[in-house]
Amino acid sequence: MTWHIPYNKKIVLLVFHVLVILNLYGQSSLLTSSNLPIVVIQTNGQTILDDLKITADLGIIYNGTGQRNALSDAFNHYNGKIGIEIRGQSSQMFPMKSYGIELRLLDGSSNNQSLLGMPSESDWVLYAPYTDKTLMRNVLAYGISNSLGRYAARCRYVELILDNDYKGIYVLMEKIKPVRVGVTKMKKTDIEGDALTGGYIFSLDKQPNAWYSSFPALKSANKNFPHFSYVYPKETDIVAQQKAYIKKQVDDFEAALNSSNFQDPLIGVRKYADLNSFMDYFIVNEISRNVDGYRLSSYFNKDRDSKNSLIKAGPVWDYDLSFRNANYCNGSNVNGWAFQFNDVCPNDGAGLVPFWWEKLFTDSNYVKDLYKRWSQQRTTVLKTANLNQVIDSIVQLTDEARQRHFKRWPILGQYIWPNPNPIPNSYNEEISYLKLWLEQRLIWIDQNLPKQIKPNWPVSNTGTLQVNVFPNPINSNSIIQIIAKEAQEISLELFQINGKLTFSKKKLLVEGQNQVDQNLTFLSSGIYLLVIKNGAGEKIVTKLIK
Repeated sequence: MTWHIPYNKKIVLLVFHVLVILNLYGQSSLLTSSNLPIVVIQTNGQTILDDLKITADLGIIYNGTGQRNALSDAFNHYNGKIGIEIRGQSSQMFPMKSYGIELRLLDGSSNNQSLLGMPSESDWVLYAPYTDKTLMRNVLAYGISNSLGRYAARCRYVELILDNDYKGIYVLMEKIKPVRVGVTKMKKTDIEGDALTGGYIFSLDKQPNAWYSSFPALKSANKNFPHFSYVYPKETDIVAQQKAYIKKQVDDFEAALNSSNFQDPLIGVRKYADLNSFMDYFIVNEISRNVDGYRLSSYFNKDRDSKNSLIKAGPVWDYDLSFRNANYCNGSNVNGWAFQFNDVCPNDGAGLVPFWWEKLFTDSNYVKDLYKRWSQQRTTVLKTANLNQVIDSIVQLTDEARQRHFKRWPILGQYIWPNPNPIPNSYNEEISYLKLWLEQRLIWIDQNLPKQIKPNWPVSNTGTLQVNVFPNPINSNSIIQIIAKEAQEISLELFQINGKLTFSKKKLLVEGQNQVDQNLTFLSSGIYLLVIKNGAGEKIVTKLIK
């Protein structure tokens, strides 16, 4: 929708722009033009607050791909009102602040607009890469997630001038919102039926406002229970029925994962969670060895049942302390799993990793599929050369603006919390350290990610096979599941109760979970005997009812 400004208001905005330019030329000589878009914000004498947006003016100068953008150019990409607030938690202590902004119409209502080629929305983030002297850790992590086919915030590099003060390079990025994540928007009246089932976005974070897990974090020194926050619907919007629903879904997911039948495809964790999304979330966190991964700024979502009933991990968020940029809890180490944070820092008060990730590493099929996923991606988008190419492209893109940025913030070679030692002395060294660390990290994962694990095997079972048919009595969803202690060939025969053979087939089993591709809906009503044998003389007979 086009925003038509009355003529007199256009004059006011033009005068505002001219005054801004005059002030900028008088007070900031660092920036006159740039290859990056230029973002100009005027608060008109107000102080930007935390968690309470003030109304300000925003202008963006962007003349298109490959074109230069001059401070003397008109605000040709956005020119209007915004709400703005300081955002972040630990990052608020830095002199370079990150901001949350909402595009607004003159009456104060939300104004959905496309910015710098990104899809239309009203809520955006201006991220300040202060402690991250490479200026790219978030952008790199989000790009990896996108390359895996998972949504992560789209990003654009800009230069920011705030109240006539040049603030340096910022990353304009999408804020996590339902339309971006791909879940159904909800209303307060969605309190029953399919409408109640989604979509939801929730997180694990420092400041919980929702509920606590029923399961303590593993190895927690103080019996820490992970805590959840409402992201969408927001705490101020979500109603009682919706709170109860999403809590029960997560409770059921955790209970299923914690149970002895957690690998069961029908009643185990796969009934509640899209484990493929958990694998990709794991890959991004582990490549980056995100010290906050899995426990803080960790987002999950669930759509409406009619679209997808499973909980998904993601989108990924907040990676400024990853890729060797944290000097605590082994955050800069090349070796070790990030998901085993609790082994290193069991007393951490900000939050610990839930038991989920340790338990999934005992699921033979999950581990096998994870290794396959990793191996496939390492030959394509996760090749070291490909990732280095992404890094080099960002270095080239920000080259000019970076000279201004580090004049404004002369921190190269200095310790900024929580930079690890040794601290690079220049930007080129920052990039060299990043590339070397990333190469070594990828090699460590290559060498330590298990191809498979031996399935949990009951001591009472002296054989090598476990057979389950779910559900039984048989319906259109019934499957034959076989867990094998070791790889082997078996024969399957199904007999009617009178001894007549219904079907016979052979199957090669892998170690761990196996599923027999056999549709049972053709059977007529009655009682059947499923007989499974292996070459060692082992025989299992299971009664089926149709």
